[in-house]
Amino acid sequence: MDEKNNWKIRHYLKPGDIGYLTYIHGIYYAKEYGYDQTFEAYVAEGLAKFVQFYNSNSDKIWIMEEENQIIGSIAIVGHSKLEAQLRWFFVHPNYQGLGLGKYLLNETIQFCKKQEFKVIFLWTTSELKTAIHLYLKFGFVKTEENSHKIWGKTVIEERYDLSL
Repeated sequence: MDEKNNWKIRHYLKPGDIGYLTYIHGIYYAKEYGYDQTFEAYVAEGLAKFVQFYNSNSDKIWIMEEENQIIGSIAIVGHSKLEAQLRWFFVHPNYQGLGLGKYLLNETIQFCKKQEFKVIFLWTTSELKTAIHLYLKFGFVKTEENSHKIWGKTVIEERYDLSL
Protein backbone atom coordinates (compact mmCIF):
# COMPACT_ATOMS: atom_id res chain seq x y z
CA MET A 1 0.00 0.00 0.00
CA ASP A 2 1.33 3.42 -0.97
CA GLU A 3 1.35 6.18 1.62
CA LYS A 4 1.05 9.95 1.30
CA ASN A 5 1.10 11.79 4.63
CA ASN A 6 -1.54 10.07 6.80
CA TRP A 7 -3.42 8.85 3.75
CA LYS A 8 -3.13 5.35 2.39
CA ILE A 9 -3.84 4.12 -1.10
CA ARG A 10 -5.11 0.69 -1.96
CA HIS A 11 -5.73 -0.75 -5.40
CA TYR A 12 -8.57 -3.15 -4.72
CA LEU A 13 -12.19 -2.99 -3.67
CA LYS A 14 -13.36 -4.45 -0.37
CA PRO A 15 -16.93 -5.47 0.50
CA GLY A 16 -18.90 -2.28 1.02
CA ASP A 17 -16.72 -0.09 -1.24
CA ILE A 18 -19.09 -0.15 -4.20
CA GLY A 19 -21.96 0.83 -1.94
CA TYR A 20 -19.96 3.54 -0.20
CA LEU A 21 -18.55 5.04 -3.40
CA THR A 22 -22.05 5.02 -4.88
CA TYR A 23 -23.45 6.63 -1.74
CA ILE A 24 -20.81 9.37 -1.47
CA HIS A 25 -21.14 10.25 -5.17
CA GLY A 26 -24.94 10.31 -4.84
CA ILE A 27 -25.00 12.50 -1.73
CA TYR A 28 -22.31 14.91 -2.94
CA TYR A 29 -23.66 15.41 -6.46
CA ALA A 30 -27.23 15.83 -5.17
CA LYS A 31 -26.12 18.48 -2.68
CA GLU A 32 -23.68 20.35 -4.93
CA TYR A 33 -25.32 20.02 -8.35
CA GLY A 34 -28.92 18.90 -7.83
CA TYR A 35 -28.53 15.45 -9.40
CA ASP A 36 -31.24 12.94 -8.57
CA GLN A 37 -31.10 9.24 -7.66
CA THR A 38 -30.57 8.21 -11.30
CA PHE A 39 -27.00 9.54 -11.01
CA GLU A 40 -26.42 7.24 -8.07
CA ALA A 41 -27.73 4.31 -10.16
CA TYR A 42 -25.35 5.31 -12.98
CA VAL A 43 -22.38 5.23 -10.59
CA ALA A 44 -23.46 1.89 -9.10
CA GLU A 45 -23.88 0.30 -12.53
CA GLY A 46 -20.43 1.41 -13.67
CA LEU A 47 -18.74 0.21 -10.49
CA ALA A 48 -20.51 -3.15 -10.69
CA LYS A 49 -19.30 -3.63 -14.27
CA PHE A 50 -15.79 -2.62 -13.22
CA VAL A 51 -15.73 -5.43 -10.65
CA GLN A 52 -17.36 -7.99 -12.94
CA PHE A 53 -15.07 -7.38 -15.91
CA TYR A 54 -11.90 -6.30 -14.11
CA ASN A 55 -8.68 -6.89 -16.07
CA SER A 56 -5.46 -6.17 -14.15
CA ASN A 57 -3.62 -5.40 -17.41
CA SER A 58 -5.89 -2.50 -18.33
CA ASP A 59 -7.93 -1.53 -15.23
CA LYS A 60 -6.90 -0.07 -11.91
CA ILE A 61 -8.54 1.69 -9.00
CA TRP A 62 -7.04 3.96 -6.36
CA ILE A 63 -8.93 4.12 -3.08
CA MET A 64 -7.52 6.77 -0.77
CA GLU A 65 -8.21 6.27 2.92
CA GLU A 66 -7.53 7.93 6.22
CA GLU A 67 -8.11 5.80 9.32
CA ASN A 68 -9.97 3.21 7.19
CA GLN A 69 -12.41 5.83 5.86
CA ILE A 70 -12.52 6.42 2.10
CA ILE A 71 -11.61 10.03 1.35
CA GLY A 72 -10.93 9.78 -2.38
CA SER A 73 -11.04 7.57 -5.43
CA ILE A 74 -10.14 7.39 -9.08
CA ALA A 75 -10.04 4.56 -11.58
CA ILE A 76 -8.87 3.67 -15.05
CA VAL A 77 -10.98 1.39 -17.22
CA GLY A 78 -9.27 0.07 -20.34
CA HIS A 79 -11.48 0.30 -23.43
CA SER A 80 -8.97 -0.98 -25.96
CA LYS A 81 -5.22 -1.51 -26.20
CA LEU A 82 -4.85 2.19 -26.96
CA GLU A 83 -7.64 3.94 -25.05
CA ALA A 84 -8.54 4.12 -21.34
CA GLN A 85 -11.30 5.93 -19.49
CA LEU A 86 -10.81 7.84 -16.24
CA ARG A 87 -13.74 7.27 -13.88
CA TRP A 88 -15.00 7.86 -10.32
CA PHE A 89 -12.61 10.70 -9.57
CA PHE A 90 -13.68 12.02 -6.21
CA VAL A 91 -12.10 13.73 -3.22
CA HIS A 92 -14.24 14.10 -0.11
CA PRO A 93 -15.12 17.78 0.47
CA ASN A 94 -13.25 17.79 3.81
CA TYR A 95 -10.03 16.90 1.95
CA GLN A 96 -10.34 19.10 -1.11
CA GLY A 97 -7.63 21.70 -1.68
CA LEU A 98 -4.87 19.55 -0.15
CA GLY A 99 -3.39 18.19 -3.38
CA LEU A 100 -5.05 14.78 -3.21
CA GLY A 101 -6.76 15.25 -6.57
CA LYS A 102 -3.46 16.15 -8.24
CA TYR A 103 -1.82 13.13 -6.66
CA LEU A 104 -4.57 10.74 -7.79
CA LEU A 105 -4.69 12.16 -11.31
CA ASN A 106 -0.92 11.92 -11.65
CA GLU A 107 -1.01 8.28 -10.48
CA THR A 108 -3.58 7.37 -13.15
CA ILE A 109 -1.58 9.06 -15.90
CA GLN A 110 1.60 7.24 -14.87
CA PHE A 111 -0.28 3.92 -14.85
CA CYS A 112 -1.66 4.59 -18.34
CA LYS A 113 1.80 5.44 -19.68
CA LYS A 114 3.19 2.24 -18.18
CA GLN A 115 0.37 0.23 -19.78
CA GLU A 116 1.15 2.00 -23.09
CA PHE A 117 -2.26 3.55 -23.59
CA LYS A 118 -2.17 6.35 -26.15
CA VAL A 119 -5.26 8.25 -24.97
CA ILE A 120 -7.04 8.74 -21.65
CA PHE A 121 -10.57 10.10 -21.92
CA LEU A 122 -13.18 11.10 -19.38
CA TRP A 123 -16.70 12.43 -19.28
CA THR A 124 -17.69 15.18 -16.88
CA THR A 125 -20.25 17.97 -16.76
CA SER A 126 -19.66 21.66 -17.34
CA GLU A 127 -20.62 22.40 -13.71
CA LEU A 128 -17.53 20.69 -12.29
CA LYS A 129 -15.30 23.74 -12.74
CA THR A 130 -12.59 22.72 -10.25
CA ALA A 131 -12.17 19.27 -11.78
CA ILE A 132 -12.14 20.71 -15.30
CA HIS A 133 -9.46 23.20 -14.28
CA LEU A 134 -7.35 20.31 -12.98
CA TYR A 135 -7.89 18.26 -16.16
CA LEU A 136 -6.80 21.20 -18.31
CA LYS A 137 -3.74 21.75 -16.11
CA PHE A 138 -2.72 18.12 -16.77
CA GLY A 139 -3.10 18.61 -20.53
CA PHE A 140 -6.57 17.21 -21.19
CA VAL A 141 -8.41 18.86 -24.09
CA LYS A 142 -12.19 19.12 -24.50
CA THR A 143 -13.14 17.06 -27.56
CA GLU A 144 -16.91 16.76 -27.33
CA GLU A 145 -19.93 18.44 -25.73
CA ASN A 146 -23.57 17.33 -25.49
CA SER A 147 -26.50 18.96 -23.74
CA HIS A 148 -29.33 16.72 -22.59
CA LYS A 149 -31.64 15.89 -19.70
CA ILE A 150 -30.02 13.34 -17.43
CA TRP A 151 -29.88 12.78 -13.67
CA GLY A 152 -32.98 14.90 -13.10
CA LYS A 153 -31.85 18.05 -14.90
CA THR A 154 -30.41 19.39 -18.11
CA VAL A 155 -26.63 19.12 -18.10
CA ILE A 156 -23.82 19.74 -20.53
CA GLU A 157 -21.67 16.63 -20.64
CA GLU A 158 -18.12 17.20 -21.82
CA ARG A 159 -15.51 14.72 -23.00
CA TYR A 160 -11.85 15.46 -22.35
CA ASP A 161 -8.94 13.57 -23.91
CA LEU A 162 -5.29 13.40 -22.98
CA SER A 163 -2.86 12.13 -25.60
CA LEU A 164 0.05 10.27 -24.04
